[in-house]
Amino acid sequence: MEVIEKTAEGLTRKFTVKVPAAELDAKLNARLADVKGKVHLKGFRKGKAPLPFLKKMYGKGMMNEILQEIVNETSYKAFADRDLKPATPPHPHLVSDFDAIIDGKADLEYDVHAEILPAFEPASVDGLKLKRPVADVADAEVDEALQKLAENNRDYEPRKANEKATAGDMVVIDFVGTIDGKEFKGGKGEGHSVVLGSNTLIKGFEDQLVGRKAGEDVEVKLTFPDDYGSPEFDGKAAVFAVKLKEVKAPQEAKADEALAKKLGFDDLADLRKRVRERLESEYRSMSRSHVKRALLDKLDAAHDFELPKSMVDAEFDQIWAQVENAERDEEDKDKTEEELKEEYRKIAIRRVRLGLVLAEIGRRADVQVPNDQLQRAVQEAAIRDSQLFALQGRKVTPSEVLKLYQRNPSAVAQIRAPLFEERVVDFILEKAEIEDKVVSKEDLMKDPDGEA
Repeated sequence: MEVIEKTAEGLTRKFTVKVPAAELDAKLNARLADVKGKVHLKGFRKGKAPLPFLKKMYGKGMMNEILQEIVNETSYKAFADRDLKPATPPHPHLVSDFDAIIDGKADLEYDVHAEILPAFEPASVDGLKLKRPVADVADAEVDEALQKLAENNRDYEPRKANEKATAGDMVVIDFVGTIDGKEFKGGKGEGHSVVLGSNTLIKGFEDQLVGRKAGEDVEVKLTFPDDYGSPEFDGKAAVFAVKLKEVKAPQEAKADEALAKKLGFDDLADLRKRVRERLESEYRSMSRSHVKRALLDKLDAAHDFELPKSMVDAEFDQIWAQVENAERDEEDKDKTEEELKEEYRKIAIRRVRLGLVLAEIGRRADVQVPNDQLQRAVQEAAIRDSQLFALQGRKVTPSEVLKLYQRNPSAVAQIRAPLFEERVVDFILEKAEIEDKVVSKEDLMKDPDGEA
């Protein structure tokens, strides 16, 4: 193989790669020899067909496969031999005549180009000074959380006969939904419990049950939202035949010993302890989010190097797709599309730069993602994906999705990336000098606006 560098401008590299016809022919002969004993051709005993005959029969198809393999292999080798890492997969472009190559009459010659990852010296993270906001969990917050638990797990008692359902009541219903007079999948239920006013059902459904009595048949008419998420339902008018089986009134919600027992705890003190621990865990998580943001801000300010345009474009496209599919924030409503794109491109640039910085710091420190942690994350992703498939009406088990991941290294790499980033952040924070700063709960719970 011969490699000639044609372009070296900024992060762009372009090479011409040449592979002699004799080398291609040798690979073809080796592959034919490997299959010779496995094919049975008419007129020849098994394994006795001469090589020229096999080449005539199978040569073009095999050579096509060989060319694809060689181009894939040598494209990366052209960069690796020069200690260059492509930022995105190299793009090959055939120069020599394809048919002539297949016929063994021409050398393989192709151009390949790609942007490379920039070489840079990461800033030292030893003794990095950071402030970490912290807050104590007050007794009043534990009391508030306990009360919410009590309200979410309150008891309901049947109302008197002929007593009408009011907002806050729990009703037990059977229902059958139709669109254009036809039942639809997922539109039928029996013994379904719902608290009126909880907005757990389609908007407008619960409102039409208020004022009704147990035993009544109710025809609920509504229209699915335009953005419901499924073309077969989006914006469609539906009718639900509802049987109101029971109406139950809410009982007083008390955070007491009975609640603790109901939730499986030894007593109220045990439940209170667990609630406090949960809140403390949430506070620690928010503290870490803030100190991580402060860390990333410092790393971003400490590095300035050229970025691969292809990586920035890909990151921006991903961000912009999310922006287009979401409602605009209040602060963005008066901005033009050009202004928004400029802002989000800056975010894309920051994310790409920090991604490269963290990757290089992690590489030099030999930070690893434990295999068991990665496998758990892959399994969780497989479960989530199978649930999404189910919502789309496709029956795909988690084990089947898991096999897809196992055959797709790039998909696993996407799952590994955020795990690796968090471990690199932990590595840096362990080396940093962190000063805790006591703040209010309100300040701690503010969104750190982490755009990295």
